[in-house]
Formats: sequence, C-alpha cells, structure tokens
Amino acid sequence: MNDAREKHIPLPPTGARESIPQTSDIVFAWDYEIYRDGLLNLYEKGKRMQWNASTDIDWSVDVDPERFPDFLPPEAINALLNPPRALDVPEIVRLRVHQLGWMLSQFMHGEQGALLATAQITTATPWIESKFYAASQVMDEARHVEVYSRYLREKLSGAYPINRHLKTLLDQILTDSRWDMKYLGMQIMVEGLAMAAFGYMHKLCQEPLLTELTHYVMRDEARHVAFGVLSLNDYFGSLTAAERREREEFLYEGCRLMRDRLLMEDVWEVMGWPVEEVREIVLRSPQMQEFRKMLFSKIVPNVKRLGLLSPYVRERFAELGILQFENEEPSA
Repeated sequence: MNDAREKHIPLPPTGARESIPQTSDIVFAWDYEIYRDGLLNLYEKGKRMQWNASTDIDWSVDVDPERFPDFLPPEAINALLNPPRALDVPEIVRLRVHQLGWMLSQFMHGEQGALLATAQITTATPWIESKFYAASQVMDEARHVEVYSRYLREKLSGAYPINRHLKTLLDQILTDSRWDMKYLGMQIMVEGLAMAAFGYMHKLCQEPLLTELTHYVMRDEARHVAFGVLSLNDYFGSLTAAERREREEFLYEGCRLMRDRLLMEDVWEVMGWPVEEVREIVLRSPQMQEFRKMLFSKIVPNVKRLGLLSPYVRERFAELGILQFENEEPSA
C-alpha cells in the first residue's frame, strides 16, 4: 500500500493547485417548498444507494493487464512500425496498460470537475430539493475521484494529466455564472458521455476489480444524468431566442470538445510512435469512430427531450455524426 501511494499523478503545467476565478449567485430557498417530486425521489434513491469505496470493493484483487480492453485494435499500428510487423504480446500488454491509464486518468479528472461543478449547483440552484440532491451527488463525485485515483496508483504503472479539450470544457462550465449552463454542461454533456463510456468499459473489460468498480460508478452516474434532465425539463421553453441560441452554441462546442478529447495523443508519444500518424489512424479506425459516436448515445436523446434539438443543433450533430441517437431512450 505504501509503495502504491508513492506513485504520483502527473501534473499539468499549472502545477498541483490551480485557481480559476468565477462568479455566480448563491441562492437561498427560504420557502423550503418541494416543486419537483421527481427530484425528491431521486434524492431518496441516492441516499439508499450510497456505498463505501474502502469496504464495498475488494482492493486485494490482483490485476491482470492482459484482461484490459483494447480501445484501439493493436493491428491498426502494424503498418507504422519500422519495418512493418505485428506487435508482440509484451507490446500489446503495454499498449493496453497505457490506453487504460489514459482513459481512467481522464475519468478521474472529469470526476473532480463534476465534484466542483455539483458543489456550485448546490449553491446556485433555486429549489431546495435540487440542493438536497446536488449535495448527495457531491459525495458521489468525491467517491469516484477516490476510486479512480486509487486504482491508478495501486493497480496501474502510470497516469496522465488532464486532456486539454476536457480542461477547456470544465473551465467553461465552472466559470459560467448561470446555473442552467452548469446543469447543461455537467449533468447533460459530461455526465451523459461518462455514462456511455462506463457502459462501454463494463461491457468490454474482463478485469474483475475494474468491472466491479465500474458497476458501482455507473449506478451513481445514471442518477446524475437523470438529475440534469429532471431539473431542466421545460426550462428552455421560457428563454428568449437569443438565450436559446447561446445554449445551443454551448452544447455544440461542448460536444465537439468531448469528441476531440478521445484521440489519446499522449499515449502514442509514450509508446514511441509517430503521434500525427497514429492520430490519423485513430480518426479513421471504424472501431474508434463507432466508440466516439456511441459515447453520445446518452446525450442526444436527452437534448431532444429538453427541447434543444433545434435545426441549428441538428445540423451540427449531423456534422459530428451523432444525430443517429436522437430516438434512443432519454434518461429519467
């Protein structure tokens, strides 16, 4: 355990601590009236489904890297090697370890962003039942940061700093003063993509500890996405055309940033491969294209349910190749 704790998480250029200025109103709800029974029910469900990462997960399980999932098929790299050849087993295992380390690192960083954003929602949302639920989600997010940082430190050989595209999106969410933009950015986009990514991980991964951990996290994430949908239901219909367009542009930009964050350039550099060439392979890989698109399967139907799938958003979602998910089942 002590050796594991000595493994440090790599730091971004800003260092171990970073402060970003932000301004948003702190809203008291002095009437204590319940306006959305669905949110109160979700809060009760969240209380019943709390879990302890230290005792409910068996951290003594040995981890076998050969059972990690392949995010990019190893054979896609063969032609880049000099001379071209098939990757041997140690190289494939190393590739799996670094791909998983990169993916879990981004999960961990995203969960810290969710921790901070949900804490902001607790103070900014106008309804007491939303404050109740958001406070319970803060605990969930703290637990998620805990389990991913522990897995990276104790079970993997290394982690990665936050991806620049994810960092840009988190900064936009955290510095926006409007409470509904925090919901839209975090609960609908970031949490929606995370829910789909965890589902993909759970389906492909054969490593027992990560499978168990992911199961617990997915259970929480389903509530988090539902929180956003229940809170924003019918809200956008009350906005002016200019206000709606602002949300639509934010939605498109956020989805574009999340698509571009999945290219894993840091991994290819560590592996010693030509980054730009592998990046092009990742962009063209049918498996990775489907993976990127599938990650939006939870976002698009929720956007439609909230009334934001306007002609403007439709056109841009079509450009991203994700409009096909509009008729999937929405959350909540």
